[in-house]
Amino acid sequence: MWNNTKVLVTGGASFIGSHLVEHLVNKGAKIRVADNLSSGKLSNLAAVIDHVEFMQGNLKELHFSSKASNGCQVVFHLAADHGGRGYIATHPANCVTNMALDNIVFETAQKNGVERITFASSACTYPTDIQEGKILLKEDMVSFDKRGGAFSDEEYGWAKLMGELSLKAYYKQHGLKTSSVRIFTAYGPRENESHAIIALIAKAFIEQDPFEIWGTGKQSRNFTYVDDIVQGLVLSCEQIEDGSAVNAGTSDFISLTKAAETVFEILDWKPTQIKYLKDKPVGVLHRAADTSYAKATIGWQPTFSLEQGLKSTIDWYIKNNDHQKIEKKLKTLLMSR
Repeated sequence: MWNNTKVLVTGGASFIGSHLVEHLVNKGAKIRVADNLSSGKLSNLAAVIDHVEFMQGNLKELHFSSKASNGCQVVFHLAADHGGRGYIATHPANCVTNMALDNIVFETAQKNGVERITFASSACTYPTDIQEGKILLKEDMVSFDKRGGAFSDEEYGWAKLMGELSLKAYYKQHGLKTSSVRIFTAYGPRENESHAIIALIAKAFIEQDPFEIWGTGKQSRNFTYVDDIVQGLVLSCEQIEDGSAVNAGTSDFISLTKAAETVFEILDWKPTQIKYLKDKPVGVLHRAADTSYAKATIGWQPTFSLEQGLKSTIDWYIKNNDHQKIEKKLKTLLMSR
């Protein structure tokens, strides 16, 4: 499907976006990246920059968005105003602008004759009240048809859910082939310190002691390696056409304390004390994905263990960062995009 296919990746200079771009280039696709570089970096595309058409601009502007998808057959829409938990908790107004962004991208793509759109949605679309216990989240736990069928996680989650609804509308009205991928707690090389795993790695890298963990450390996430996320996006695009959403995440409930301990083991370093910061934003108590629908519909399941993914991510982080610079900027990095 991908050889010589003209593909737009919005947010393609971002963490996940850049990995997706590399994957599609290797499949022979002709890639255009549209990114305003507010959080993405051109350096993320260094390995494939000679094979990519790059456009810098604001996708909330109709003219630029239309120009970005013109001539493309497929759109992967990953561009969004978001960050880690600290950012989305303190920038709700920024996050809701994603509703405008998404619909401008979808509208211009449809008018340009794009054949398929795959949307990077989020596990934040799931009802927060069911995530106080260790319940695997299934796609049908969110419903547009039942009263009370949605109770998303902060403004960011509601905006992502509206993006999913919009895609379904484009399928219903125009027959546009669409799909949404609910991404769960992705991590890997090129991610920044505003997200949990990189934050833990950064603190261990500078040998922070006492070592700070937000919350009680008992809250759990299903940390999912970026290569698995990319596979989920591509398989969803290839096989789903009716706007349905599919999970891309593991079924493992990994506590923040356990994740930190695994980082310590890989780095062969351990703090003398751990300090739990209970006044920091932490989100829901537990989050992990039921992957049975993804396996049945698109043949996707995660392949990377936490240990494998962390080792690769730590190797990248050590190679690309300076101890003194991270120590100096860490407080800012934890709360930014």
